[in-house]
Amino acid sequence: MSADTIVVRPFEQRDIGAVWQLMRDLAVFEGYVDAFAVTPADLLAHGFGPAPAFGVFVAVKGDTIAGIAVHYRIPWTFDLRPVVVLKELFVAEAFRGQCVGNMLFARLEAYAVEIGASALRWTVLPDNEAAKRFYAGQGAAPDAAWEHWTLPIARRI
Repeated sequence: MSADTIVVRPFEQRDIGAVWQLMRDLAVFEGYVDAFAVTPADLLAHGFGPAPAFGVFVAVKGDTIAGIAVHYRIPWTFDLRPVVVLKELFVAEAFRGQCVGNMLFARLEAYAVEIGASALRWTVLPDNEAAKRFYAGQGAAPDAAWEHWTLPIARRI
C-alpha cells in the first residue's frame, strides 16, 4: 500500500485520539463545541466490546486519519429490517477534495447493504449547502415524508 493510498476501515482502539479530535472539530464547525461532552474514554467504553453502541469508519492516508463516518443502527422498524443512521461524517480540512467523503459514504452504504438495512438516514444543518450538494451527489434527497423533531431532556440535579 502506497503512502498516497486512502484506506477506509472500521476504527480500532489505536484510532480513538484522532477520531475524538475529528468529532470535536465537527462540533466546532457546526457550532456546538460548548456542549460537546464526548471524551476519548467514552469512545473506548461505548465503541468497543461485545455490543458497541456505535461504529466508526475511518479513512486513513499513511498514518493519518483523514475522515470519519460515525454511525449506529436501529435494529428494526416497521419492515423488520435495520436502519443505519449516519451520525457524523467529517473530513479533516487538509484532506478535502481528495474523495475521502465519497469513500467513507460508499463504505457506510456497503455496510448498510451487508446487514440488510432498508435505509441509510442522517440529518443536515439547514444552512450547510456544501453537505446538501455532497449528499445529493450520492443520490440522496431530503425526506419529504418526515420532519425532524426534537424534545430536549433537561438534566435534573
